[in-house]
Order: sequence, then structure tokens, then C-alpha cells
Amino acid sequence: MDLDARLGHLPIFPLPSVQLFPHAILPLHVFEPRYQALLSDALAADRLLAIADLGDDFDPADDGPRLRPAVRAVCGVGEVIAHERLADGRSNILLHGVARVRILEEPEPPESVHPYRVVRAERLDDMYQPGVDLGGAQRALLTLADALAARLPSGGDTLRSLARSHADPGALSDVLGAAIVTTASARRSLLEMLDVASRVDAVSTAIALALDRFDPPPTMARGGGHLN
Repeated sequence: MDLDARLGHLPIFPLPSVQLFPHAILPLHVFEPRYQALLSDALAADRLLAIADLGDDFDPADDGPRLRPAVRAVCGVGEVIAHERLADGRSNILLHGVARVRILEEPEPPESVHPYRVVRAERLDDMYQPGVDLGGAQRALLTLADALAARLPSGGDTLRSLARSHADPGALSDVLGAAIVTTASARRSLLEMLDVASRVDAVSTAIALALDRFDPPPTMARGGGHLN
């Protein structure tokens, strides 16, 4: 997989209000012929493609085969790590996020080349502020994730495992943000957030807000005393 080589000719899969985060997994069902072609070409090459968010203003009626509705500039690039081809030509795939990128331009291609869209993009790396120690913020994020896992009716073990899947705070905030942040606007903001300290703080806030929707653990009262 050579992402840098792919950035000059990166195929995009535009979807309304869908975000792919680095290190996260995104399942997709591919059924349109142009995206079946995109998938086929990706599988034959480096298995890389970008998920481009069409935004909230997208009107499906305007998405004709010759039209290219606007997409948000920052998107996630993923590698196809699993592929199930169905009898009617449709496919189920799993994408593993490998990077953030910013679309720089979308050249007008000859129609004979391919039916899907291709862009030129640049990689967006995580930014760490000089002298800032994220150890405490990362431990607090892990504590919050464990607290939420304890309150979930199901999936707690999965969340606990996810919270320990990455030692790097940038990667950790991405996988937890992808799992916990649900609104499209908040997910877009998180995907576009390159400063790791800000992203860790944003995900911690999102988990804290999710905790507020649950009752405290059954062994503790709200005032901090033990229940009888």
C-alpha cells in the first residue's frame, strides 16, 4: 500500500453524511455500477479509496451520472480489508481507515477513462503542540470510556477493548470518536480536527455527555454513598 503514490489519482466514493476516520472500520454496501467499477479497480490495484462526505445539502435528484455534486474537502482514505461479492454484482466491504486527506482539485476526466470520480489530494498528519504532555488527558479519556462501557446494556467489552487498541492519543481519539460521536456535524468537525489535544478533549466531552444519559452504576448513589 503506497498512499503517497495514490494521492495524485485518488478515487472517491461520495456518500451523504458518512465519515471514515483513520484507524476505524467502516462497513459499506456497494451497489451502483460506477462504484462497483471503482471497487473493482481498487481491488486490482492498491485497495485504496476515499470516502467523501456530500454534506447535508445534497439532493439525490441532482446526482446524475454526469454531475459531480460538491464534497467536503477533508475526507478519510481507507483500505479494503474484506470483500464479499454477491451474485447480482453488488458487494459488501469493510474499509480500514488509513489517513486523513484534503482534496486539492478534481480534474475533469475523459468520460472513457472511468465512471467514478478521481481527485488530487494531500495527506493531513496529526499535529502535536510543542511541550504539551497528553498523558493525563489520554488517561482521563480511557477512564471515561471505561465508565461508559460499564453503563452500556451491551457492547461494553467491545468498547473497553477499543479503548486499549491504540497507545497513540491521536489514533485513540479517532477510534473512540468514530464509535461514540454520532451526529454528522460533530463527526465532520472531529475528522477535520488535526490538533490531537483538541481532538482528545472533544472525544472526552462527547463521552461525558453520553454518560449523562445513563444512571450511575448500581453500587453508587448520586451523592457518592453506597446503596443499601
